[in-house]
Amino acid sequence: MLPIREIKPKNARTKRFLDNKGPQATENPRRTLFLRYTTCSDILQMVLADLYALKRPLAIKFSKKNDIHPFEDPSSLEFFSEKNDASMMVYASHSKKRPHCMTIVRFFGFKVLDMVEMNVEAETMRTLAQFKNAKAAVGLKPLLSFSGSAFESPTPNAYTLAKSIFLDLFKGPDVQNIDVEGLQYMIHFSVDEEEREEVKPQIHMRCYLIRTKKNPNSTTPRVEVEEMGPRIDFRMGRIKEADPDMLKEAMRKPKSQEPKTKKNVETDIIGDKVGRIHLGKQDLSELQTRKMKGLKRSRDVADDEEAFAGAEDEVVFDPAKRSKVEV
Repeated sequence: MLPIREIKPKNARTKRFLDNKGPQATENPRRTLFLRYTTCSDILQMVLADLYALKRPLAIKFSKKNDIHPFEDPSSLEFFSEKNDASMMVYASHSKKRPHCMTIVRFFGFKVLDMVEMNVEAETMRTLAQFKNAKAAVGLKPLLSFSGSAFESPTPNAYTLAKSIFLDLFKGPDVQNIDVEGLQYMIHFSVDEEEREEVKPQIHMRCYLIRTKKNPNSTTPRVEVEEMGPRIDFRMGRIKEADPDMLKEAMRKPKSQEPKTKKNVETDIIGDKVGRIHLGKQDLSELQTRKMKGLKRSRDVADDEEAFAGAEDEVVFDPAKRSKVEV
């Protein structure tokens, strides 16, 4: 991994700019840059336009052609990332060998962390304009859902990497509270089951409007979804996995965000808080035990014991002495 070049500020203004651009305890929302190759098909241009519409305002779209090969020399992509303060990039290119190719790149410290290449299926592609209905407002966070065993694989693969990149691409800014009125649309990604090893299953991207309607049988509204576009099917291509050392550095959390540990207080795997209490030496002779009802003697048992005690001293009446004699 190449070391990140350190720029020494010459004045206070440059220092403030570099501090704002540098690592933060709470990072800024991810900004996405949209670029195109020297040859870009009409299908890819429509895909870029629709993805840009979903990402606004955290997006920058350039229309100039760029002769860049991401998997061969990513230095130009890193230059664009640092110049525009963008941590995500969508790069579109079209060639005979890789038609309708879209590459999604993720950066860390303005250096390429990982990237995934996907080919768009031109026959099944539908744009936002082809769905004649209302669209979600600009700047809203979408609901993201994934379905398919390939996304949940315990071993890292191209589909788990694609899921991670899609999450970073569409998640938007981090928020503490969510207004229900702002949940207007969702993006669903599904992957087909693998039938043959030589044929990789497709990834289907669908966008739906969320409609709430009055439910006459309950106070809870009825939720319905309506497809709003775009509708895109991807075929997996090349991938570039992250360098282990660079990924470890990217996943490191600042000490200010780590929860402070309390003595003798832990959290189990379920999420429950468990505490340990230390007591002094106890005098068990003064311990108040619980009085069990089953250990108490009943009234019938007490009467039987008294009758048995009276039967031990038998009394006999002697008529000659006219007195009671104990035997």
